[in-house]
Amino acid sequence: MTHSRWLSCAALALWCLCAQARTPPIPADDAAAAALQARIARVEQGLTTRVVVKGTPGQRHSLRERMAFHRVPAVSIAVVDAGRVEWARAYGVADAVSQRPADTDTLFQAASISKSLSAIGALRLVEQGRLALDGDANRQLASWQIPQNDYTRERAVSLRMLLNHSAGTNLHGYDGYAPGQALPSLLQVLDGAAPANSAPVRVELAPASVWRYSGGGYSIVQLMMSEASGQPFDRYMQEAVLDPLGMSHSSFAAPLPDAWRTRAASAHDDSGKPVAGGWHVYPESAAAGLWTTPSDLARVLIEVQRAEAGQSAGLLSRDMAATMLTRGLGEYGLGFFVENLGDRSSFGHSGGSAGFRAQLYGYTRSGQGVVVMTNSDNGAALIDEILCSIAAEYGWPEFQVIEKTAIAGDAEANRLLAGEYRLLDRPAQVVADGGRLYFQSDLFGAQRMELFAQAKDAFFMTAQDMSLRFERGRDGTVSGFELLRGAARYPATRTR
Repeated sequence: MTHSRWLSCAALALWCLCAQARTPPIPADDAAAAALQARIARVEQGLTTRVVVKGTPGQRHSLRERMAFHRVPAVSIAVVDAGRVEWARAYGVADAVSQRPADTDTLFQAASISKSLSAIGALRLVEQGRLALDGDANRQLASWQIPQNDYTRERAVSLRMLLNHSAGTNLHGYDGYAPGQALPSLLQVLDGAAPANSAPVRVELAPASVWRYSGGGYSIVQLMMSEASGQPFDRYMQEAVLDPLGMSHSSFAAPLPDAWRTRAASAHDDSGKPVAGGWHVYPESAAAGLWTTPSDLARVLIEVQRAEAGQSAGLLSRDMAATMLTRGLGEYGLGFFVENLGDRSSFGHSGGSAGFRAQLYGYTRSGQGVVVMTNSDNGAALIDEILCSIAAEYGWPEFQVIEKTAIAGDAEANRLLAGEYRLLDRPAQVVADGGRLYFQSDLFGAQRMELFAQAKDAFFMTAQDMSLRFERGRDGTVSGFELLRGAARYPATRTR
């Protein structure tokens, strides 16, 4: 155990003591409130992994135990039931060094959940006639143009494609900028010009031919929105989305204003150590720039539910909400992942930036949902366990525990599968340790996740509900794998 990579035992003990709800007490003499307290307590004590190996004892754990296990300093939760926030709680510390307690007003980076709000802002401009969903996006851009190539000459990129991740644009995500680093302008981001640390945003696949998640595409949307509104992106979003929804603890400003910094959680790496300087800054605001709280994001969730039912206060019409929640290519609508399951239909988005992980999930018609935010690279696995506990308590059909059968691992076979891979333009590793095999990718948290064999070249994980199927060339050597997550399939190629 080194001091540079692990919290000291004393700090960890103090952290665990702080891992309790930070919220005003509910009056004990209120029977309904007492019942709610009991419900919250069951959620706090009912965490489990989404997948369990058949034959192993099923266990439920406390939130405090799992925060310590995953080395997640703070978790903030807002649960929506019957179309309102039923409860919101924060646990742990906003910063592992200062031990500053987290509360329900503590700000977290929403990362890619920013795209959901950006899409709402863009669709407001569409309803006002200031942007068009269809037609050539370049005709709606003045200061910059999507560079033409064989793909775009065959079919032009549209705003609808950009919002749906079907424009063929590159750049899955952004790395952000450490404090003190020069921040690029949006045009520098789009052209990959210094001081931008990302490649130029370009169309690399035929538009409307395939679904490919693209933060770069949302940077084009950001410029379209700024030009159409005549305002800086953060100011437009404040006036058009955040303020109308009463999101008083939310901002797209980059960097975060000084007056807000004392309320912000620090980012933490996979060891629980704070990220140098507190956090990274994301000038790619539409894709990843939102600071917010679960309670504020719950307002978005509820507004989408109301808009779909034709009961919006005016943010989006019912028709536009239906457009937003209609799948295009892939499992994605416009700004949200969408499940079309009748009365069980749902929408959601996850987010991951340096030292932060978050999840928004809502049922379209039942008035239920949840937002969970964490300040750790390891937050995704913990969020999954929290969702399982909430689903069990509230009787949700999704996030139910799945039991899978594992077969014995083969050390030699594992050795041949181990290597470096490229998944969604990011590095991924498969690591062999004798009869055990592990998967690691910063797309899903920094921790290694054990792979359990189901059949030759087929494995599943328990930390998250994902599977890997390795692929081989004609000579029998491993050429890559396919990651399965729900109905989605993501191919990866072997690089070493």
